Amino acid sequence: MNITDIRTIVVGNPWKNWVLVIVETSDGITGLGEATGGLQTMPNKEAVEEIKHLAIGKNPLEITNLVDELYKSLFLKITPAISAIEVACWDILGQHLNVPIYQLLGGKVREKVRVYANGWYSGERSPENYAKKAKSLVDKGYTALKFDPFGAEFMRLNKESELFINKIIQSVRDQVGSNVELMIEGHKRFNSTEAIKISHWLKNYDVTWFEDPIDNDDIDSLIHVAKKSPVRIIAGEGFNKHKDFTRFVSSNSTDIVNPEVMRIGGITGAIKVAAICSSFDVDLAFHNAESPLKTMTNLQLCGAIENIYIQECFDDFNEDWINELFPNYQKVENGYLSIPDKPGLGIKINEEVAKSHPYNKSNFLRMFKPGWENRKGASSSEQGQ
Repeated sequence: MNITDIRTIVVGNPWKNWVLVIVETSDGITGLGEATGGLQTMPNKEAVEEIKHLAIGKNPLEITNLVDELYKSLFLKITPAISAIEVACWDILGQHLNVPIYQLLGGKVREKVRVYANGWYSGERSPENYAKKAKSLVDKGYTALKFDPFGAEFMRLNKESELFINKIIQSVRDQVGSNVELMIEGHKRFNSTEAIKISHWLKNYDVTWFEDPIDNDDIDSLIHVAKKSPVRIIAGEGFNKHKDFTRFVSSNSTDIVNPEVMRIGGITGAIKVAAICSSFDVDLAFHNAESPLKTMTNLQLCGAIENIYIQECFDDFNEDWINELFPNYQKVENGYLSIPDKPGLGIKINEEVAKSHPYNKSNFLRMFKPGWENRKGASSSEQGQ
């Protein structure tokens, strides 16, 4: 078997264009991967186009050799393009052997994984709206919710904003009760001093974690914040080197990280990161702010990796047409996702539906602008600001 072509499809999801990668083979088996990256849509698409000639003609079942060649060709850099091709090759291998990918990673360690909802807090930015939406999710069976209560704030909070944000979090906690986990998203927006200050009042709401309070690139400062914070600080989605995880978890400043599979080398890279974290008794909560294809990728890992704490999921809040784009993806039931048992990733894409929702340059979030949490993309006028 050899790779005959690698194609990219950009799907115009309203708040983030999805870059989907299709690897075709001489045996007729097709594998899927994802190289989505927010404002990196066209760069990520072209990155796949630029390296695909290095993979065409190669055996997709020899994943390690193929990825090693791509990695070295990019001067020892892991990219979403490489990760997408890598995942697609695992999909091909699973289909070729007629087994799910997790079976090739040592077998299933769980039947289902608990998920936390993200992307649910659209609409009016008020304590009442947040509380109402949170309650509706708990009624559906969710036991964990993540949200960014900070709106357009950046770097520091004034006293008025701090009081309002406290009201939002308090209203959610009051509505869902003490048995539901709350995760607070920082989106890397604060400086270290402000992050530590915020962490002290977040403790009042029994939050499970404060995610990405500062820039991930400064791991020393991240460790400093984590050690000064009375609540758990998690990070990892921005790490693109395995040694970044080693530095963070070996500091004993956290016990959960959230790797992004596309940034760490796909499935093989995720297994390596899981092993690093396991050696320091640290759990994983894979980042997952892309398409249902990415959810299905993460589920294969959740099926095979023991040190999984929880899995992020946006899928309940997608546009209705996405159910037609991915007609057989796994749905959340009572706060859990079952580990799929179909060969490979266990998901297919309807390319006709994809064509009807093409790339749109406005499909991205204007983070730290008022109303970004509505996830409707940026308007043309905003792009000119």
